[in-house]
Amino acid sequence: MATAVRTSEGREGVLRVHFTPDDLARVRIAPRPDPLAETILSLHALQAADGHGVALSGWRERTRAGLVPALRPLLELAPAGPGEYLPEVFTHATTSTLAAGIDHTWSLPRRQWMADLRATRQLRPGAPCWIHALHHGDREWGRLVREALPRYHAVAVAPYWAQLTAAAHSDRAGRAATLADAGVDGLLSTLHPDIRWASPVLHVPCATDADLRLRGSGMLLVPTFFWPGPLALVDNADPDRPLVLRYPVALELAGYRAVWAQSAPMGPDGGLAALLGTTRARVLRAVEATVSTSELARRTGVSDATASHHASVLRAAGLVTTRRNGSRVLHELTPLGRALLGAGTL
Repeated sequence: MATAVRTSEGREGVLRVHFTPDDLARVRIAPRPDPLAETILSLHALQAADGHGVALSGWRERTRAGLVPALRPLLELAPAGPGEYLPEVFTHATTSTLAAGIDHTWSLPRRQWMADLRATRQLRPGAPCWIHALHHGDREWGRLVREALPRYHAVAVAPYWAQLTAAAHSDRAGRAATLADAGVDGLLSTLHPDIRWASPVLHVPCATDADLRLRGSGMLLVPTFFWPGPLALVDNADPDRPLVLRYPVALELAGYRAVWAQSAPMGPDGGLAALLGTTRARVLRAVEATVSTSELARRTGVSDATASHHASVLRAAGLVTTRRNGSRVLHELTPLGRALLGAGTL
């Protein structure tokens, strides 16, 4: 069973996450949001008029205009308002593609679907009958939901995915710098304004008071855009699986405006291009293998002077190092540059 613990206005409670030294060594930051989880969370955001306030008003208007009748049942999966409950079987995956997330969800053991159904019955006693049938493995409803999710994703999430990924890249780079400068304590102390770190315990707001001892399983930090606060997901079916803590990458209106800007270039490095610019993203990709300035220029189709300039900018940002080998000047990625490049591959 995956247990979700999330911030709820008007409710007071704290999830106290207890870390061992092994857990602290196993804190990781995911390179990008999870496409399926973002799709489900966006369903809630679409219906929550007060969620994110004015920041999502334009997105809501465009997304609602693109909904066709076949997609409207999905709104019942993650409703807003009284009795709201996120379907946990759809939100605890950490996959790189929507198709992989959907396949992962439908491959979950039946006991996890049943645990989610029990929680649904408790927290959403008025949930539509078809949701109960879905959890019991009804093939027709399963087919309809599996077909509807990609269609809804194409309307609500896919047009902005490059920008979402770019925002995650920027956030991850900043947190990697914090980790390098201030260690794990600095990273955990700056996760979110509502999260408090008092070593060795992380305090996450939730609906009820609870204690969680990781016992060496560690924690995976996953950026999210469509949920306004921390969202902790504990997989009780697999004690060795790390705690998944989703945290919002946009905390103010400017962060949302950057995502609603003109679409970033498509392709495997679209997110990097949105963050660095098209040419500079190509330069960073070309430095994946150590290259000289002339080789860098040839691979990216620019002059030697332009290649040298972009390498200098990336070096100043801590993404590239440069060293001289005889008459040649060689460029190679720093660990931060390699992490950012890895995050850019969808």
